[in-house]
Amino acid sequence: MYEFVSGPLVWIAFVGLIGGVIYKLATVLRLAQREGSVFPTWSAKFGVRSVLHWIVPFGSRNMRMRPLFTLISFAFHLCLLLTPLLVMGHAVLWERAWGISWWSLPAWLADVMTLVVIFGGAFFFLRRIAAPEVRNVSGWQDFLLLLLVVSPFVTGYVAHQQPAWLPYETVLVLHIVCGALWLLAIPFTRLSHVLWFFLARSYMGSEFGEVRNARDW
Repeated sequence: MYEFVSGPLVWIAFVGLIGGVIYKLATVLRLAQREGSVFPTWSAKFGVRSVLHWIVPFGSRNMRMRPLFTLISFAFHLCLLLTPLLVMGHAVLWERAWGISWWSLPAWLADVMTLVVIFGGAFFFLRRIAAPEVRNVSGWQDFLLLLLVVSPFVTGYVAHQQPAWLPYETVLVLHIVCGALWLLAIPFTRLSHVLWFFLARSYMGSEFGEVRNARDW
């Protein structure tokens, strides 16, 4: 089982991720071209300005109005993206498989960032239950997707701690399976906002700045 999940399943996940991203981007760009009003108003200047304001903590008025949510959200997303890339175990696998090596996180820092993701996921889960404006637009798929996002970090953290009450090999296999499902879900679920954020934000910035002469942050 370990040989399968660490070999063919990983390749399936990456092929599905890359193929899905290409398909989704091509579909969205084709729809934008057919719609006819997107590209004529697209402005690199206002688009980049908008993106920069929204990727900088407290760069928008909405973020400044909700400081706790902003801090948790930025910490969650930052650790969510960087930890899988820079954790030592993954860096070793990249080097063995493709001969690519880069700097990796100290073990203690990787643990801290993993816990940030886990606690951030718990915060967003409870927020979907407690906040009416989020609960009203949440379905069971959103809760399931949030569990899927956090699952590789939970299983990875448990595997790294190697508790005596759980078989290491079993947890490691679960970690790889969860990670593969996570990658496959990105293009076809709401996780695709990692792709659409920059496109949507740059378009909104262009619309507000070029057409309406107003700020969108």
